[in-house]
Amino acid sequence: MHKKKNKIKVFDFFSGCGGTSEGLREAGMDIVLALDNNQEALKTFEQNIKPECGTISDDIRKVETSTVKDYVDKYRYLGNKILFCGCAPCQPFSTQNKNRFDSEDNRLNLLSEFLRFVKDCQPDFILCENVPGLQKIDKDGPLPAFIENLKEMGYSVPDPQIVHAENYGVPQRRKRLVLIASKLGMLDYPAKTHGPGLKEYVTVRDAIGKGQYPSIKAGETCSNPKFLNHRAASLSELNLKRIQCIKEGQGRKDWPEELRLKCHQNHKGHCDVYGRLEWDKPSVTLTTKCTNISNGRYGHPEQDRGLSVREAAKLQTFPDSFVFEGSSLTALARQVGNAVPVLLAKAFGEMFIEHNQKIN
Repeated sequence: MHKKKNKIKVFDFFSGCGGTSEGLREAGMDIVLALDNNQEALKTFEQNIKPECGTISDDIRKVETSTVKDYVDKYRYLGNKILFCGCAPCQPFSTQNKNRFDSEDNRLNLLSEFLRFVKDCQPDFILCENVPGLQKIDKDGPLPAFIENLKEMGYSVPDPQIVHAENYGVPQRRKRLVLIASKLGMLDYPAKTHGPGLKEYVTVRDAIGKGQYPSIKAGETCSNPKFLNHRAASLSELNLKRIQCIKEGQGRKDWPEELRLKCHQNHKGHCDVYGRLEWDKPSVTLTTKCTNISNGRYGHPEQDRGLSVREAAKLQTFPDSFVFEGSSLTALARQVGNAVPVLLAKAFGEMFIEHNQKIN
C-alpha cells in the first residue's frame, strides 16, 4: 500500500478517454490533471477518473505552461514526485497514414508542445507512448530532438523501445514505441510477464468469452444496465450474409464467390477485413474503427456481428465499470481504439513506483 502523501502525482497530456491514467491509477499513482481537446473523450475521462483530478479542455498549443506549473508547484511543495505522460495522437505516425511525414500535419509538433511543459515544470518522470512509425522519422525529426532536450535538462533516458502489449497481459497484439525518462537516475523498461517461458498470452476467449457478456445482434444495444456500452454496429443485409458464412479466424477469402468484392479480386492485401477474431489467440490491433468489420478482423468469433464497444474496451483491458461517453458508436470506438491499454500503462506505472522507492 502506497501512502497517499507519497504517491506519484500524474499529469496526463493528450489524455483521451483515460487509458493511461486508469492504468497508472491502478498501479498506485494519483491522477491530478488531464489535458485534451477532444470533448467527448474528456467527458469519458471526467466520468471515470474525475473528481480525483482537474481537467483542461483545450488544444495544448493554446495552453500556457503556468496553468500546469501551479499544480506542479503545489504537489512538489508537499513532497510529491511528479510524472508527466504525453501519449500524443498517433495518426501522423501510423503506418496506415500514407501522408504521415507531411510537415503540414501540425500534430507532428505535439512533442515540441509537450516539451514546453517539461522545460517549465521539470517533472521527475516522463512517459511517452506512440506507434512505431515515429521511430522512422529522420534524425532531425521530433523524437531525436525531444530526447536531446531531455538529456540537456538532466534526464536519464534509456533508448526508446518497441513494446508489445501482449507481453504485459493485454489480450491484443499491439506494438507501440515507448519512451521513459527520469531525473532520479537511470531506469529500465518493465520486465515482460507473458510470452514464451512466462505466463501464457491472454486470449480473446479469456477476455470476452465464457459467457461474460450477453449475446446481442448486429445493431443492438444490451438492455441490461450491468453491461454498459455493450453495443454493436448494424450490418447491411449483404455484410450479414458475409459474416454468417465464415467461422472464427476466417475472413473474406473464405466467402463464396458471389459474396466477394470486386476490389478484392487479385488483391492480396487487407486480408483481415471482414474477418472474425480467433478465440484462443490475442486479438489483432484495435484501431479507431474497431467495431466495424469492414475495417479489420473485428468480427465476433461466434456471433454474427462486429465487436461491441464493451468487448473492444475489454480487449484494451478497461474494467467493465469504465463507462464511455459519446454521441455515436463511431465516437465511442474512436476513444477505445486511441487509448493506451490499461494493463500496459499499469506495468509502466509499477516500474516507476519501484524506481522511485529504490531512489528513496
